[in-house]
Amino acid sequence: MTLSSVMATKIAFSFKGTPAYGALATAYALMAIRKENATGLAANSCANIQTSFSATQDKDVVLDHDGQTITGSNAVCRSLAALHSTCGLYGSSAAVSSQIDYWLDFSQDNLFVTDFKKLASSFDVLNNHLTLRSFIIGCSATIADLAVWGALKSNAIFNKQLKGGKYDGEYLIRWYNSVSALDFVISGLKDLDVAKNAAKDRKDQGSMSIDLPDAIEGKVVTRFPPEPSGYLHIGHAKAVLLNDYFARQYKGKLIIRFDDTNPSKEKLEFQDSITEDIALLGVKGDILSHTSDHFDHLLSEAIRLIKLGKAYVDDTVQEVMRAERFDGIDSKNRNLSIEENLSRFEDMKNGTESGLKSCLRAKIDMQDKNKAMRDPVIYRCNLIPHHRTGSQYKVYPTYDFSCPIVDSREGVTHALRTIEYRDRNAQYAWFIKTLDLRWVHVWDFSRLNFVYTLLSKRKLTWFVDEKHVSGWDDPRFPTVRGIRRRGLTIDALRQYIISQGASQRDLMLEWDKLWTMNKKVIDPISPRYVGIAKKDIVKGIFIDETIKVHTKELLKHKKNADLGVKTTTFGPEIYLEQNDAKDFEQDEEVTLMDWGNAFVKSIRRNPETNQVESVELALHLAGDVKKTKKKLTWLSSSMDLAEASKPVDLTLFDYDYLITKKKLEEEDSVQDYLTPVTEFKVDAFGDANLRLVKKGDILQLERKGYYICDRAYDANTPDLAIHLIFIPDGKLASLASKATDNSCAASTKPLGSSSATANKKKEGKATCVAANEKSGGVAAGSIVCPDTMYQVDSVYGQQESILDYPNDKMYKVEPVYGPEDLGTQKPKKAAKAAAKLSGSAKVSEAPKTATMESSLISKLDIVVGKVLDVKKHPDADTLYVEQIDVGEDKPREVVSGLVKFMTEDEIRGKTILVLKNLKPVAMRGIKSYAMVLCASNATHDKIEFLVPPAGSVPGDRVYFQGHEGVPEAQLNPKKKVWEAIQPDFTTRDDLVAVWKDVEFRTAKGVVTTSSLAKASIK
Repeated sequence: MTLSSVMATKIAFSFKGTPAYGALATAYALMAIRKENATGLAANSCANIQTSFSATQDKDVVLDHDGQTITGSNAVCRSLAALHSTCGLYGSSAAVSSQIDYWLDFSQDNLFVTDFKKLASSFDVLNNHLTLRSFIIGCSATIADLAVWGALKSNAIFNKQLKGGKYDGEYLIRWYNSVSALDFVISGLKDLDVAKNAAKDRKDQGSMSIDLPDAIEGKVVTRFPPEPSGYLHIGHAKAVLLNDYFARQYKGKLIIRFDDTNPSKEKLEFQDSITEDIALLGVKGDILSHTSDHFDHLLSEAIRLIKLGKAYVDDTVQEVMRAERFDGIDSKNRNLSIEENLSRFEDMKNGTESGLKSCLRAKIDMQDKNKAMRDPVIYRCNLIPHHRTGSQYKVYPTYDFSCPIVDSREGVTHALRTIEYRDRNAQYAWFIKTLDLRWVHVWDFSRLNFVYTLLSKRKLTWFVDEKHVSGWDDPRFPTVRGIRRRGLTIDALRQYIISQGASQRDLMLEWDKLWTMNKKVIDPISPRYVGIAKKDIVKGIFIDETIKVHTKELLKHKKNADLGVKTTTFGPEIYLEQNDAKDFEQDEEVTLMDWGNAFVKSIRRNPETNQVESVELALHLAGDVKKTKKKLTWLSSSMDLAEASKPVDLTLFDYDYLITKKKLEEEDSVQDYLTPVTEFKVDAFGDANLRLVKKGDILQLERKGYYICDRAYDANTPDLAIHLIFIPDGKLASLASKATDNSCAASTKPLGSSSATANKKKEGKATCVAANEKSGGVAAGSIVCPDTMYQVDSVYGQQESILDYPNDKMYKVEPVYGPEDLGTQKPKKAAKAAAKLSGSAKVSEAPKTATMESSLISKLDIVVGKVLDVKKHPDADTLYVEQIDVGEDKPREVVSGLVKFMTEDEIRGKTILVLKNLKPVAMRGIKSYAMVLCASNATHDKIEFLVPPAGSVPGDRVYFQGHEGVPEAQLNPKKKVWEAIQPDFTTRDDLVAVWKDVEFRTAKGVVTTSSLAKASIK
């Protein structure tokens, strides 16, 4: 049938999974014909087609036309071609259409598979068919070409073979590349990529579109209430920027209020530094205030609470009070009379002996499940003079008491607080209701938590006091000043925090995205200079005597002329890095950056160390810089250089994390996880232009990375080296922890290295400074940088050797995920292959047993876990989100569909079994990192946890006697190991969990269920 030229056909493509490339190409072919610019296709008139792209649509493609919906790539190809029959994509006759249908069916049945042999055979069929053909059917492209091309485009095996040059079907490759080069195909893929990138940006961009209740433009007031007891850290930066963001969004006001209620910790210097840091973040408050401005009012409100019978003075010692609050036991003073409480509070205000032993507590509910509501302390005595009010007061309010009162009094409409205060939100509301104050809306947002990073003020203070760092601005510190000194720009920090949005999900974040954003900010504006490591430096001597010392003006940044020029000195002798020179070959042509090519004419090595000491070079400026493999940085080192042209001394600094554990738990001691060495120094020569760099300037040392100047050149002390601090660039090598168990480990990107490639073979040494030494102190020793990159286990576990099938006539196709596992083959062939690998000449046929299952069961990593916490999934009524301790550094987040079977209290604290090496999968937006194993009755209306043996602890491994082995790090989902094993998981009549009558066991005994016999386990 033909289509009315008016009626539109709507097609929605999804990239949630593999896109429907064939349908995409067909749609864009028809649109190209409509515009009469498609090459090789009849330029007939076609109806309007409207395309859209989705990251969430479940179906790979959905066609909507005239009230009918069609899904599936080939079905959509057929429908589009039939609806637009005049365009010729379905052939010109029934016979041709029949042939086209054959190839569509062929692609569906033979190319959307992962069986290597079947694919190899299908590739062979296509290659033979296309030997003398430009198109599959006829002399122009049809949907046969587009559907087959789309199937191949979707096939990971074909693409890997093609990319690796391992597939030699020249006719199929020629045809595939020809279709890929069609204008309409390129156009469709481009639009798909644009949609993917836009969706990725939206995914990375945290949503700031929160619905602030009762938010009226011009009347919203937010506040940022730092305590002046330390320096602002990156977590505070998020708080101040979010409060500022919403105040500006609603054209409201931002209050900067210093919560100065604890004279023991607060100092004026902290208040001044916080003020400076807030300004540094580009935030300007509309109102500046102090909680101490309201001390008199807070006292009157405390007395009002006493008179209402809602507060009492308690002299219970702290340890007993803490225990009573935990157990829900009333204090002995809870029911004192109002008169007695007023008298005792007066003693507190006057700082009498009895008053100093007491505190004022709100009288709320000692049996409340929320322990924050169990009569919290709201006033304490403190005789230390306040930095603003001196000795005027001897009692001070707690933050929990003062915050809601001052918020309400100062006109705050929306109090944005980190999620750690969520349990105290009810307390906040209680004070407002009890004292009949103006209502303030509270909104929680997640804390900014980073791996290997401490944000606890108490723990950071310990590092400063113990001299593990040089101060609060140490580059290893997460303070605003520390990360600024490390080279993080405020622009990047603002972008990052806004990108995180006002999410309420508390996450442990990696540093990579923040530093990647920073690199995008600094790269276009960082002038380029040269630095050469001094250790084992190599002298390069030009044999051409006509080369004299001379200078040239070169751009500081080849892509940004606005940065100006630098003076580069050329001469007959140059410095090269050992790391570059050690790989030189005789007569090799290399490129000297910003100069030209040169031949290596001779190499002089130290006979004892084999280190290169000098090389002779012959300049070859006519050489093609594109053809050389080595691009080298260098510095002129001639003896007759003018003083201003001589290289300057540099010290290059890099840093490790202060702790070796990604996340410290509350009970962890910092001392147990101190990184032994956290500062790395490399001495280097720098190009003469670095004399003009100022402290705080950011630059790039070519082939090394980005640096920030921490100590500039001083003509009065020319012997003092310029200090440059390495700025992480977001790549794994610059962010990985450098610590090892037994020694000071080298930086993963050693500062003495000239290039990323060279880093992998670094042989030089970098000076290390231990964590307990002052920054910039005497070196604690030296370390040898590793010869190789960190070893990372295969995601899919140990892989076997490639098996050879000499009698197969099919094309040999390399497996996508590496060699096939012997256990996945038929026993006879597996035995032959194993014998071949071991060198055995004669093989007896293996018995037909469950060899495959036996090897598969050992791949499962089932362990004992303990549920530490559980809560409802924020976006799914049937799902729980659990935090489960499986004996690792931190709990795993697990999503389970147990809501209709168990309450949160029935789950919390349970010791259970989990399968922890499935591939993590996102369930309604939250990624699940394990699976809880449960027993279920036949009707699936009753579920029980598996019960580990008595004495089990998180991490205890479950094994199956006679089938022991090392589990894979992560199961390959394509091999469907779990799906093959799970049907044989059951419970016996005695309630013991078994796999094919083999008991689930740990070292402490067998695993059971509470009551379900003959149940399935999943």
